[in-house]
Amino acid sequence: MINAYASDGGRLQLTEPDDAALQGAVWLDLFEPTKEEEAAVERALGIDVPMREEMEEIEISSRLYLENNAVYMTATWPANTDGDDPHLAPVTFVLAGERLVTVRYHEPRTFQTFSSRACRAALGCHNGEAVLVALLEAQVDRLADVLERIGRDIAQLSREVFQRPGAKLSTGARFQLVLQAIGRKGDLTSNIRDCLGSLLRMIGFLGNVTLQARNDKELRARIGTLSSDCQSIIDHAGFLTQKVMFLLDATLGHISIEQNAIIKIFSVAAVVFLPPTLIASIYGMNFDFMPELASPFGYPLALLLMVVSAVLPFWYFKRRRWL
Repeated sequence: MINAYASDGGRLQLTEPDDAALQGAVWLDLFEPTKEEEAAVERALGIDVPMREEMEEIEISSRLYLENNAVYMTATWPANTDGDDPHLAPVTFVLAGERLVTVRYHEPRTFQTFSSRACRAALGCHNGEAVLVALLEAQVDRLADVLERIGRDIAQLSREVFQRPGAKLSTGARFQLVLQAIGRKGDLTSNIRDCLGSLLRMIGFLGNVTLQARNDKELRARIGTLSSDCQSIIDHAGFLTQKVMFLLDATLGHISIEQNAIIKIFSVAAVVFLPPTLIASIYGMNFDFMPELASPFGYPLALLLMVVSAVLPFWYFKRRRWL
């Protein structure tokens, strides 16, 4: 599918993707394009639209390069970021003269919100570079919002880890849910950080291209601001990653303490019942000559001795505050 946008006083206007519209559009958004649609864009703009396999290359030379007076840039963008399982896929941006071509095979929310907003308000989208910078600004804002949500969720997890366990769930079940939530937040933060890293490399490459082309100073300033914002968000993502690791260690420490407490109970029980067991074993031997066997007080005396031998270790452990 091709979405062709023309400039109308700084606003974007969606047009029919015919040959004339392809020639006059400032932004061509190719979403899961067919071979025929790729060929139509290549004929109209004289560029080579990268295939999906080429977009998935991880080498920098395959993601950021110049070819036939066109600038090719590929970055990893997330979709479905409202949940904890985002879909990461590459998006390619091609600057060909005054036009921007985007090629994608998934639906990041930024494309929907930006195109809708740019069609309603004048965002200065007079050419492809201006559209690209405005789109990158919207994406950086979107990733910042996602990290803010992650930060709030991590703060909630921190309260759950360090507060007293509630009565609704047992300690083991509660920590199991917390561990799963921490894992999801850590994975989401790592994915967003990877996306920010690829976006920062793309912004740096775009800044060098605009600097060499001596483009609008305001546009170069916006690109510099984008680079600074992206770097600060990466630093914040690193802070969240460290906090996730701290919560993971704290949760595992709590689990270890709970396990040690259970093992301690069994150890104390074994020590408490060891002397009575020894006494019962002695008087359970079948010898003919045992003095206590003929005594009328032998049986109650043995029972009393077993009780005392069990109570004394328990009292000693309580006094030493081992229980």
